[in-house]
Amino acid sequence: MANIFEAIVDYMKQAYDDEPKTPLHIGEAMGCWLYYTALAEEIPALEICLNTTIDDELSVVVKEGKDLGESQMNRLEKFMLEEGVPLSRTDAHKPSSDPNSIPLGAKSSDNEIANLLSVKVGTNVVMCATNMSQCIRADLEKIWIELQSEKMLYGSKLKMLMRKRGWIKVPPYFTPPGRED
Repeated sequence: MANIFEAIVDYMKQAYDDEPKTPLHIGEAMGCWLYYTALAEEIPALEICLNTTIDDELSVVVKEGKDLGESQMNRLEKFMLEEGVPLSRTDAHKPSSDPNSIPLGAKSSDNEIANLLSVKVGTNVVMCATNMSQCIRADLEKIWIELQSEKMLYGSKLKMLMRKRGWIKVPPYFTPPGRED
């Protein structure tokens, strides 16, 4: 699956690297700022999740999500600074703590952590798609394709763990009137 995404990104690099770079329009700048801000809020939340869970597999997936968020934030920050787009304020990192010392009523369950991550991944993927659809500049469009592809691959890994543990929340199934199953 990753090869499909890599092929798209490689095509974009070859097809659009020589395109002239106009200034960002306001929608492109706002999309960068909003996604950067979403990542800046996501990382401390994932640090709290790491301090809360004692599930080894979930800890690995949360750590991967945090690392991916930091990587994406750093790449987007570099682009924004080069383009003169101001950065939003970021919060301090959370220190590590012992999950067993947190009272049960004050910490999230593993199910809640996984579903929080799932919602964040879904939101990030939609934000990337929205930002991509508003792009005039191909270099920024390429960035959104890369960021979205990474989040989608990460989301697949998270979904497999959620399925394995029974944490996926499934809406009611729809059966049209007159259909018998």
